[in-house]
Amino acid sequence: MNNKISVLLTYEKLNQQKCYDFVQDDSCGGIVTFTGTVRNHTSGKEVKQLEFSAYNPMAVKELTKIAEKAIKRFDILKIAIHHVVGLLQIGDIPVVIAVSSSHRKAAFEACEYAIDTLKETVPIWKKEFFEDGEVWVNAHP
Repeated sequence: MNNKISVLLTYEKLNQQKCYDFVQDDSCGGIVTFTGTVRNHTSGKEVKQLEFSAYNPMAVKELTKIAEKAIKRFDILKIAIHHVVGLLQIGDIPVVIAVSSSHRKAAFEACEYAIDTLKETVPIWKKEFFEDGEVWVNAHP
């Protein structure tokens, strides 16, 4: 991987500061981060926990493609996309995206592009657990 992109798929707890530190650069006037957290409800039901599963080799490949496209499409310097697989509790962090650029607009746009595209194309699946059962959501390639 090049020095402008950091992609990670892990079973370990994510480190937001690591993502920030990776994209930080004296030439950049803005850093935008997105941190996804496990919330305690969805569609009016109480969520107990989530489980993320992935086809790891393809997921890493797709995350890298998203990062590469963001670098080309937006005027950004660096991007980090880190995602967790495994069982997560309420308040845990499944995804962190950090983007740096000379100007804030490009960083905001690239960060939004990265999370939206990740949810649409990366083979990471989410299972929500409730008191009365469980359901897979966001099933995509």
